[in-house]
Amino acid sequence: MSSAATPPPPVRRIRVDAEPTVVPPSTPATTNGGHSSVGLAAPRRRPHRATEGLERMRTEELTVYYAGKPAVKDVTLPVRKGEVLSLIGPSGCGKTTLLRTLNRLTELTATASFEGRITLDGEDVLAEEVTSLRRRVSMVFQQPNPFPMSVFDNVAYALREQAARRPRRATLEQPVEEALRRAGLWDEVGDDLDHAALRLSGGQQQRLCIARALAVRPDVLLLDEPCSALDPRSTQVIEELIVSLADELAVVIVTHNLQQAQRIADRVAFMYLGELVEEGTASQVFSSPRAKRTRDYVSGAFG
Repeated sequence: MSSAATPPPPVRRIRVDAEPTVVPPSTPATTNGGHSSVGLAAPRRRPHRATEGLERMRTEELTVYYAGKPAVKDVTLPVRKGEVLSLIGPSGCGKTTLLRTLNRLTELTATASFEGRITLDGEDVLAEEVTSLRRRVSMVFQQPNPFPMSVFDNVAYALREQAARRPRRATLEQPVEEALRRAGLWDEVGDDLDHAALRLSGGQQQRLCIARALAVRPDVLLLDEPCSALDPRSTQVIEELIVSLADELAVVIVTHNLQQAQRIADRVAFMYLGELVEEGTASQVFSSPRAKRTRDYVSGAFG
């Protein structure tokens, strides 16, 4: 090997007539359930209400146990008509457990039990027959779960279940159409209600599940991460739907997506390790949180 030093490569210079323009780096896209939310616009919000909405539900010192271990601890929280209440917090903090307890779905888990009180229009939910309660407090789950039947029969299912006699299709056409319109799906499926529900897109299937929940005209709508499996466009449609539904219902949504909570929530409840750390308006919780744990979470320090 030669000991002579290798000469450096020649320096190439490009002459320009003016100083180059420096392009700033693009802002990273926020995520939505693993999907980019580029171009995801916030839904048009309702005018700010001067007074709080009518209280439909309330938990009072609610503690929920699984096999004797508390998953939700001593939570007191109102649920009001005319508002979207968003439950936020890291995984395993008790959000979904709290949500499922509102209409007694946790009772389906053999080891589950709860202490405290849950009321619906001032009455203890334990005093109401559970099927009736779940019609008044409907739930939509994280993954779309349409039944393997037609669009029409999916929405009509709940109506048939609550009828004393099995109603004819002609009797159900009007309430089915109304539910699909409220869910923002009629224009897409109204010309073929016999279309197989499982052939709809993911976003359409989720709106069909919302239509099915709305068909029985509930007082409260519970949503467990309804957009986590959807693309940004479907997410935007669902968010706009949620905001519009809050004009007539009490809506409670669990979401891991803080941007989504900021876009759609009127009030936010932050939970951590089963405890309700802070609850307030969305602007207060995200802009000037009172608790240090809330500040750390909404700033991205943990999650």
